[in-house]
Amino acid sequence: MITFLQGKLVEALPTQAVVDVNGIGYEVLIPLSSFDKLPLPGQPLKMLTQLVVREDAHLLYGFMTEAERNLFRMLTHTVSGIGPKTALNILSGISVTAFRGAVAGGDVKALSQISGVGKKTAERIVVELRDKVGVAGALEAASAKHGLAPNDQKLNDAVLALMALGFKQAEAHDSVRAAQAMLGPEATVEDLVRACLKKGK
Repeated sequence: MITFLQGKLVEALPTQAVVDVNGIGYEVLIPLSSFDKLPLPGQPLKMLTQLVVREDAHLLYGFMTEAERNLFRMLTHTVSGIGPKTALNILSGISVTAFRGAVAGGDVKALSQISGVGKKTAERIVVELRDKVGVAGALEAASAKHGLAPNDQKLNDAVLALMALGFKQAEAHDSVRAAQAMLGPEATVEDLVRACLKKGK
């Protein structure tokens, strides 16, 4: 599994980028949300990736944030009928925060306006992801509008990360709260997630 590329950006288009890693050029398919965050060509770059192996090709998908990659994985692994191409369309058409808010609020209309996502697909996304996004998605959407206290934001980020890894919403909330009680308020999102994963094994 190729989990990230660290090197130099050679060229970038809205749908793909080429990254030079020690003289090897990797072609990476990207959403518009990541294209907007790319540095200028020739600049150093670290890009998170997801390798998708098909019968006729090995395709590398790239993301500039963990939230984008987590959503890509959630869509392709959880929602029936959604492949990598549609997942990229979704990431290109709506921010991660707005997507989670739409799922949590059952906003089929907003989701169906994304290119490549019809009403039936939007309904399926809401049904299949609502339990995973749920209250945390609504909380995240609200925090984008009003701003959460730093500690609440940290706990929320940890819960979202665990849910992307397959935890149920209630289980993720309980695990994160327990982890912070054990590790203390200085624990980072990464510390909290690691502690929850260790406990879950």
